[in-house]
Amino acid sequence: MKKYFHFDKIFFGLLVTLVVIGVCIFLSASLSAFNNKHEFLGLLFNQLVLGLVGGIILFLITLRLPIEFFKKYSLWFYIFGVFLLMLVFVPHLGFASGGAKRWLSLGPLSLQPVEIAKYATVIYVAAWISATKQNIKNISTGLIPFCMIIGVVGLLLLLQPDTDSFVIIALTSLVLYFISGAKLRDLGIMFLGALIIGAGLLAVRPYLISRIKTFIDPSKDSLGASYQVQQQLIAIGSGKIVGRGFGQSVQKFQYLPEPLGDSIFSVVGEEFGFLGSVVIIIIYLMFFFRGMWIASRVRDQFGKLIIIGIVSLVVFQSFLNIASAISVFPLGGLPLIFISHGGTALAFALAAMGLVFNVARTQEKHKILKA
Repeated sequence: MKKYFHFDKIFFGLLVTLVVIGVCIFLSASLSAFNNKHEFLGLLFNQLVLGLVGGIILFLITLRLPIEFFKKYSLWFYIFGVFLLMLVFVPHLGFASGGAKRWLSLGPLSLQPVEIAKYATVIYVAAWISATKQNIKNISTGLIPFCMIIGVVGLLLLLQPDTDSFVIIALTSLVLYFISGAKLRDLGIMFLGALIIGAGLLAVRPYLISRIKTFIDPSKDSLGASYQVQQQLIAIGSGKIVGRGFGQSVQKFQYLPEPLGDSIFSVVGEEFGFLGSVVIIIIYLMFFFRGMWIASRVRDQFGKLIIIGIVSLVVFQSFLNIASAISVFPLGGLPLIFISHGGTALAFALAAMGLVFNVARTQEKHKILKA
């Protein structure tokens, strides 16, 4: 029976480690809102109750549902994700924050649809590829449908605007597309298309050009466009080798923009120093390579692509967040998965991980039954 409900202990341990570290860092970063008790309690409720407890419940649900259920209804998951992305444009239902309309207001609660849409898209892409098989090499049955799947989600995200999430979804989907046998010809076509879209976005969205200029010269406009980059670097630099100590960050109070969101790795660097930051990066790397090892043992193509897609999405997004925090990549707005504030993000990241363990467990069960 123990083997029947097999878990990869190393991978599960890495997941639990990331979640525990995330809760600890979040609690420290949330002290920046401690003076406003209502806001502070709201943050705790959103992250620990809706995000963590809700995520554990979703993890158990996706762990127990048959894998065929996700494959059979993958299109409906995708449609639901697209529908939620469309709802943010409905007056009085979608609301904006920081210049972007990315949230839904559900009474006292809020929901960020992209956190659902990104995993729904990965599931559907995995199901579509496993059904298309060798036809993926043809432009009419491979490239065009793939571009349509990503294009619908991409259009809605770019209208919000949420360029960073679109890049992560597109990058993850491309990985699945090309490891499944797509031709390099298609890569060239999509690369050319990406250049055209990128040039168009730079022409109509000045803030993207500002990000690039800030990346090239972080010292320029220190009180304006470069303010967040500079404060992040100050926080990380002040942590030195071993950090100021847990809860001892100074930058998270007033100085550091978004200490609970996309700047939370700067809090890590300040409190735990270079060594603590490297440890977290190593954990994410171990998480990625162990996930790929598990995927390599799965024979079913849909299951294999599910693991590769979800694990890649988590690590790609997390590394882009870290890269922007240490200024080796232009500043973005992506949260650090399992660590940054966001009840929706944490809950559905854990739900996705339940599906990963479901695939691995089902594969192990089949081996035992055959034996």
